[in-house]
Amino acid sequence: MGQAAEKLEPRIYVACLAAYNSGRLHGAWIAVEDDAEAVREAVAAMLAASPVAGAEEYAIHDHEDFGGVEVREYADLDHLVEIAGFLRERGHLGALVLEHFSGDLEAATSALDEQYRGVFSSLADCFQELVEETTVIPEALRLYIDWEAMARDARLGGEVFTVETGHDEVHVFWTR
Repeated sequence: MGQAAEKLEPRIYVACLAAYNSGRLHGAWIAVEDDAEAVREAVAAMLAASPVAGAEEYAIHDHEDFGGVEVREYADLDHLVEIAGFLRERGHLGALVLEHFSGDLEAATSALDEQYRGVFSSLADCFQELVEETTVIPEALRLYIDWEAMARDARLGGEVFTVETGHDEVHVFWTR
């Protein structure tokens, strides 16, 4: 699929709220790996080292390498670990597809595994390639085919969705 080239390594910055509320900055960058318990232990270690005794509450104040996926201040750590694993496996394209499905990991996985057609310069190029692979087009008719209109109608009709990852880089997914 091409998205494996760039590797995402999601991290969160977790801040101690007791320190924050007393005007001090105390927190830690934590790699979001495959083990939610390890993330919780790293949060607990950060809280234990807080300049405010007995600190218990934290918030995610920053994040990086989530490919544009939104990370909320009080995100569930188990779910965050699932998202991070998905992003490490699927890269930036996965992040964009996850965004398309409003964070639904199951729908994004299904789209990438079962609905992916490929990457093209445009959606019209995708339809031209598909038709030329499956149909013999008489030379006399070739110039009359409006690939752009075909692509527009398919998009508007909900038959496909696309994700752009760069100039002339349109990833096409069938929806039906």
